[in-house]
Order: sequence, then C-alpha cells, then structure tokens
Amino acid sequence: MLLEAIECDANSVRARAALGLLRRLQNRLDESRIEFETAIALVPNYAPAFCQLGMTLICLGEPEAAILQIEKALRLSPHDATSPTAYSILSQAHLLLGHAEPAIEPARKACAGNPRLYFTHMLLAAALGLKGDVEEARAALAQGIRVRPDFNSLARLREYCTWGSPRFLVLREETIYLGLRRAGMPDE
Repeated sequence: MLLEAIECDANSVRARAALGLLRRLQNRLDESRIEFETAIALVPNYAPAFCQLGMTLICLGEPEAAILQIEKALRLSPHDATSPTAYSILSQAHLLLGHAEPAIEPARKACAGNPRLYFTHMLLAAALGLKGDVEEARAALAQGIRVRPDFNSLARLREYCTWGSPRFLVLREETIYLGLRRAGMPDE
C-alpha cells in the first residue's frame, strides 16, 4: 500500500517516511536510509524524518552520523511529542560510541518525556552502568523491566532486537549490553 501511495504521489513525505520505517523494520537498511533522505529532500524541516534517519544510521553502525541527524531533529522541534524518542536515539548513539557521560542526559530527558517507554529506562541503565553508577543504574533497569517485564535478560533482548548491521550488533554488545550487564541484567 505504501508503494501504491508513493506511485500516486511521489512527493508524499509521510509515505516516504513510513516506507523508510518499514524498510528499517525489515532490516533493509540502505533502502530505509534512501527513503528518509528522500523525505528530508522533499520537506527539509520535517523533524520526524531526521529522527528516524538517525535511528537507521544507528542500525547501520554509524552512530556519529546519527548524532548529527538527531541534533537537527531536536533543533527543528525541541518540544515535539516525539522528542522522547529523539532523546533516546541520541543517547543510544552516544552509548554506541562508548561515551557514557553524554548519553546520560538525553536518556534522562527521554525517561522524563515518556516514562512508559521501556527502552528509555534501559538506555539510562546502560549509560549509568558504563559510567559505574551501579546503584542508580539498577534503579533505572528495574524501572525498564517494570514497564516491559518480558525483557528481563540480555537473551530476551537479543531475541527481540534482531535487526541491524553486523557492525551495529557488535557495538551494541560492547557498549549497551555491557552497561546493562553492569546494571545487573542477567545474561539468561
């Protein structure tokens, strides 16, 4: 249906962005990137496309490039309803680079902006765990598990989060999952 919508109107920014999201969920990351870049070319101030392009870049294993896109999204729309997601993506990009300290503040903003999102708490737990603030990391992890009880181990997260390039998967293990392990998340 999205392809039909684009066939009817190749300049539909929302259809392009929706197709970009679908392609990312299908792990067709290069196609996802193209759709988000097309959406941005069509409407250069469409903050959600920058945000979602950032997430696609993370999945491609390009966290540095993702930071630039997320920062653009936040400049364009700092108080948008999607800003908690943007802050969580920014936190994740910093974490994948191994930078715990700059990952903490965006994770806190994401948690405050929408405390019902499990992954914001998990990212905060990972950042605090990497930094060595184990007590606070455990509290953030416990909150994430309260929100999403089925994600109570790294094995369960790995089962669910299967998308991403090989580079992304390695970075995630070395940073986010390491931080979660330090926060007390069991492997099994």
